[in-house]
Amino acid sequence: MNELLGKTALITGSLRGIGKGIALTLAEKGADIILNDLAENDTLWEMVEQIKAFGRKVYFKAADVSSKKDVEALFSFIKKDISKLDILVNNAGTSQAKDIFDISLEDWELILNTNLTSCFLCAKYAMEMMKVQGRGRIINISSVVAQQGALYGHAHYAASKSAIFGLTKTLARTGAVFGIRVNCIAPGIIETDLLNQTHGIDGVAKIAESVPLGIGQPRDIGLAAAFLAGEGGDYITGTTIDINGGLYFR
Repeated sequence: MNELLGKTALITGSLRGIGKGIALTLAEKGADIILNDLAENDTLWEMVEQIKAFGRKVYFKAADVSSKKDVEALFSFIKKDISKLDILVNNAGTSQAKDIFDISLEDWELILNTNLTSCFLCAKYAMEMMKVQGRGRIINISSVVAQQGALYGHAHYAASKSAIFGLTKTLARTGAVFGIRVNCIAPGIIETDLLNQTHGIDGVAKIAESVPLGIGQPRDIGLAAAFLAGEGGDYITGTTIDINGGLYFR
């Protein structure tokens, strides 16, 4: 129950969807939580109360993690006010319901910066802290579309999530000597607001028909993150765990 007790975890993009599920699950497992999103919203205060109910400390720092300036401010806050970081979950991301014929260069840059540049920036600053500590866990959130391709366009989204695989493997090699484990989770179809926004109710229902175990929940991803962040992840680095209900088999 408390396997992460005494650990501090930063989850980017954690006020909704998969990020929210990860944050609450890590808190349940014992970690103090640093919440992050672009801005405060009503969900924040609900989550603060939930995390406190687990007996954990909870912090919030607004930041656009695709911005170097914002990430510098975020990690300055962590160093000054918290003084350590044990777990980073690079979850922040977005998508668009567009295919290659409609994607503009501006669209491409938005998705790549939000989904990939944010991972690079946060991992860079986190690894600098973890290197000094001699320990740390980084978990990058990719997607099943990085493995099978997106079913309905979304070329920029698929490209950004595919690149996370290469980033994860390289950071794992770099971090090993410093006691830093870097891994990846590739979620399948998870019930979130973003899923409904990008595919619509009918589209989601159609996708669900192709998933043997049905549509997953954010907590399913949170449990995998807790495993990688805990003792079970001690000898795991550079790998990707598929959490997709049988949608895709490697």
